Amino acid sequence: MSNPPGTPHGESPWARPGGQPEPPIEHAPPNLPEPSASATRQMPVGSREAATTRMPSAPSAPTGPLPMPPAGPPSAPPPGEPPTTVIRTPAPRHRPAGMLRDPLACALILITVIALALAGLIGAELIARRIADNKVAKATECVVHDKASVSFGVAPPFLWQHFRGNYTNISISTAGHQVKDAQQMKADLSISDVDLHGTGDSKGTIGTLNATLTWPAAGIKETVQSMVPILGNLVSDLRTNAHDGTVELGGAFGLASVVVKPEVVNGALSLQVQKLTGLGALTLPRETLQPELDRFAQALTKKYPLGLRADSIEVTDTGVVARFSTHNASIPRSDDPCFANL
Repeated sequence: MSNPPGTPHGESPWARPGGQPEPPIEHAPPNLPEPSASATRQMPVGSREAATTRMPSAPSAPTGPLPMPPAGPPSAPPPGEPPTTVIRTPAPRHRPAGMLRDPLACALILITVIALALAGLIGAELIARRIADNKVAKATECVVHDKASVSFGVAPPFLWQHFRGNYTNISISTAGHQVKDAQQMKADLSISDVDLHGTGDSKGTIGTLNATLTWPAAGIKETVQSMVPILGNLVSDLRTNAHDGTVELGGAFGLASVVVKPEVVNGALSLQVQKLTGLGALTLPRETLQPELDRFAQALTKKYPLGLRADSIEVTDTGVVARFSTHNASIPRSDDPCFANL
């Protein structure tokens, strides 16, 4: 508010004492900045002053970095626009302790470990078997002069047998081309309870070894022709008779015939002359032929290892089947190159 014009009356606070001059009007400095706060009012002195109202001046532009607005809730989208959905993927959290406390995770880990261990054992078992099969097959081929296949028993596992040095059973079969000098002979061997804990003069022992030798008629004829010179020149045909267990060696054009019977004598094979007919009776007397057949039978079996003995011999319609065996045989230490890699 402003003072009214004229002289104040009474004891008003606006009254000026008499005799005093009017105070000069002070003007604000021209270069002082206008206050930026709320509006202020300056009341001039004197009756002729008018009330003056000052408006707040505009704030000066900031000179430093602009402050970041405070984070707040997202503003609503403009009308007519669909809201934008922001999908935030949570960062992965490692929970090893939680996995260990999870029964399913522990079971899966245990199953994986067991599967890997079994796979490793099976692989080692197969590799060890293949190596052992090849070594025994090579040794057998060196002895019989024929191809051979070998297999070890499946129970217990081969690695267990190898670490113990005790093999339960081994099977060996040859291709059937020859066994030493016996042409077209096939051998099938079954070996059990092999103990390789040797002594000073032995590499170990063999509990049981059974061998079956199958010899067809054509192979007998070929072998007789090459190993019995006195008889081989006359033999052009050979027939086996299963009903009486004999083998007939016939000459050319039926002019000569020799009938022999294979037998087991004191654990060895023997070929006993049964009958001579035709020119065979004249040119091959029994006293001359029998010693030749004895030497032939001994030559077939004398090189068999481990003390093999003949158990039986059977004449079939197609050939001869002989069975040999040995028990608790000692495996000798020898310098035979056939067994150098065993």
